[in-house]
Amino acid sequence: MTYQSVNPYDGKTLKTFTEHTDAQLEAAIKTATECFETWRNMTFADRAAVLAKAAALMRAQADEFAKPMTLEMGKLFNESKGEVTLSADIIDYYASNAEGFLAPQPLSPKIGEAVVESSPFGVLFGVQPWNFPYYQLARFAAPNLMAGNVVMVKHSGTVPQCAIAFEKLWRDAGAPAGVYTNLLISYDQVNRVIDDPRIKGVALTGSVEAGKRVAERAGKNLKKSTMELGGSDAFIVLEDADLEKAVKWAVWAKMNNTGQCCIAAKRMIVVDAVADQFLEQFRNALAALKPGDPMLASTTLGPLSTEAALKKLLEQVKQAVTHGATLVMGGDRIDRPGAFMQPTILSNISPDNPAYKDEFFGPVALFFKVKDEDEAIKLANDSPFGLGGSVFTKDIARGKRVASRIDTGMVFINHPTWTAPDLPFGGIKDSGYGRELSSMGIQEFVNKKLVRTAPIDAPA
Repeated sequence: MTYQSVNPYDGKTLKTFTEHTDAQLEAAIKTATECFETWRNMTFADRAAVLAKAAALMRAQADEFAKPMTLEMGKLFNESKGEVTLSADIIDYYASNAEGFLAPQPLSPKIGEAVVESSPFGVLFGVQPWNFPYYQLARFAAPNLMAGNVVMVKHSGTVPQCAIAFEKLWRDAGAPAGVYTNLLISYDQVNRVIDDPRIKGVALTGSVEAGKRVAERAGKNLKKSTMELGGSDAFIVLEDADLEKAVKWAVWAKMNNTGQCCIAAKRMIVVDAVADQFLEQFRNALAALKPGDPMLASTTLGPLSTEAALKKLLEQVKQAVTHGATLVMGGDRIDRPGAFMQPTILSNISPDNPAYKDEFFGPVALFFKVKDEDEAIKLANDSPFGLGGSVFTKDIARGKRVASRIDTGMVFINHPTWTAPDLPFGGIKDSGYGRELSSMGIQEFVNKKLVRTAPIDAPA
């Protein structure tokens, strides 16, 4: 595959990178394997010192880290800087809390003593996407490095400069060679890495199809894996919601990262009593967004990550309309250089329309008008995905009852689905399995070893 930085704002190629040879890949795996034996035996305090330095460097060099993100995949520069801060927060969180999370857990057997210890697996392999170039890496690397594992990462071919910058971060923070390794490798080499007996676990964030391929490969090798895949999050607005706040959050939830977010609000499900009012306000707010250079603070609508991503989304919208959906607004590319698309709303989407089940990864919102709360929940659950979702209502108890009935990994009340270091992140159904972040995220790739002390006397 090609590792190439192309600026989606103007289509200019910034830099192209050469894939690792098989010999380079073998040397990298060997270094990581040897490094693990040292890293695993370091104290939590010593590992935490490296992570704390990495987090401090990200904060001190926030603009330097943010710029290649904006140039390579078009993220608004202010959002890029926010992602750098979030990534540093995740690294700091595990530096501070890992030892407590992995402390031995005493049990209370009827006879003798027992304790469960946590020990690292070894060398882990991660396959990561382009849409959050540092956050995805931080939430994989930070907990696993603090657990005593070492990590190797194949990042997206569209953000190689971000991938290389994150690898350099760990060297600059004083990590031994092999603690964090960026791999510029082909798809065939990815399979080789997963097959390699020195690799002890596999994590992927990406599409459903990529998840199926990588999970199958890991499964054939009897290797633990985690999968964070796509989503089609429901944004439910009940009749008693604060409509002004709900609309503002809907715009943020749909348009953050130009809608290129697995937990973006992709399906607006609004109870009939307030549906027309919501749609009018939501449409007006989207129409007010200003396309332009994502490096400028005045720009509120950035380009999509690539020309290919734009073309795919345009084709999805075309197919949806062909199958009977109503184009409320948008639906076309913006007449200017770069991979810009008009903010788009589709409505009247029937269950037999491909759009009903698809994930739209960009500035396209699906609007559904429903009769009541029960119909909203039924529609929210009628999806192959189950990543996040949100419910807007002034009655918090009601919001919690609705949240409990939604089949998904995360539900937020009066706030869009989002992420924080201390909140578990992950989904069900086609959205994958396993959890990242919080105390749960550090438990995925550690051996929960029982140590049992029993009476020495054998049975008579």
